[in-house]
Amino acid sequence: MNFISNIWNHPKTSAAGLLIAISSVAGVLSQQGLGLGKVGTGTVVSLASALATALLGMLSKDPEAGTGPQTYKSSGTARLGAWAMIALLIPLPWMQGCTATGAAQDIVNWTPALQSAVATVDSTAALLAPVDAPIFAAATFGFDAATNLLVAQAKAYLANPSAGVLAQLQSQIVTLQQQVNTALLQAAKIVNTNSQQHAMAAIQGVGTIVTAILSLVQSISSKAAVAQMAAHSGVKLAQVQPYLNELQASRIVATHYGEPVAFARTQIAQVEQAAMQSGF
Repeated sequence: MNFISNIWNHPKTSAAGLLIAISSVAGVLSQQGLGLGKVGTGTVVSLASALATALLGMLSKDPEAGTGPQTYKSSGTARLGAWAMIALLIPLPWMQGCTATGAAQDIVNWTPALQSAVATVDSTAALLAPVDAPIFAAATFGFDAATNLLVAQAKAYLANPSAGVLAQLQSQIVTLQQQVNTALLQAAKIVNTNSQQHAMAAIQGVGTIVTAILSLVQSISSKAAVAQMAAHSGVKLAQVQPYLNELQASRIVATHYGEPVAFARTQIAQVEQAAMQSGF
């Protein structure tokens, strides 16, 4: 009966393993179209997977802050970190079976944060070295106009989820995403370290939200529409990914959804993987 003693002696690790098993089975069932009944706008399977993934994120712990390389308090916590990494391979329920109304509302819910992030971009030039400010201004030119148009289209789609409005929303989110990706590549060329850090952080604040909205738009778009959107994506996510700050992005998502940072990391990893697989 060693397995019983192992469960007793290592309850957190055993719980994490059970949660991953639940999420894995739920992912397979979802891929096969088996929902086992409805729960609200979702299914029993998607609810079970969501709960399991959320609890797994709560079990995980962030690395301890320190002056040297990041360390964990114990090998047990490190093992839980490994469990969280395994969870990156599990399809997350919020990316599956999303209704048009739910996605539209979620997109609109992101718009205040998007406008705030763009306002931060507008004020960042003053923090940069004089020689770097014009580079940053040129890189982020058009953020305000593109964001205002996206916000208007998101609200219009929520009020009238028609194919025509969705097509406009699809086009505009790709336009803004491309502006952000291009700006990141341009900001990466800034030589002054402090200026570069300020510039990249401000642009990524916008980029994180744009990526979240792009994922939501994808979830309510046909495969043909997603392929068309990706075809207009010249600067790919893989090109800018080396410049992204994972912790900053995780905190933005975690704050928005009121969830653990560890869970937000799994969401971001899944979204980025799905975006790249779709051609973005």
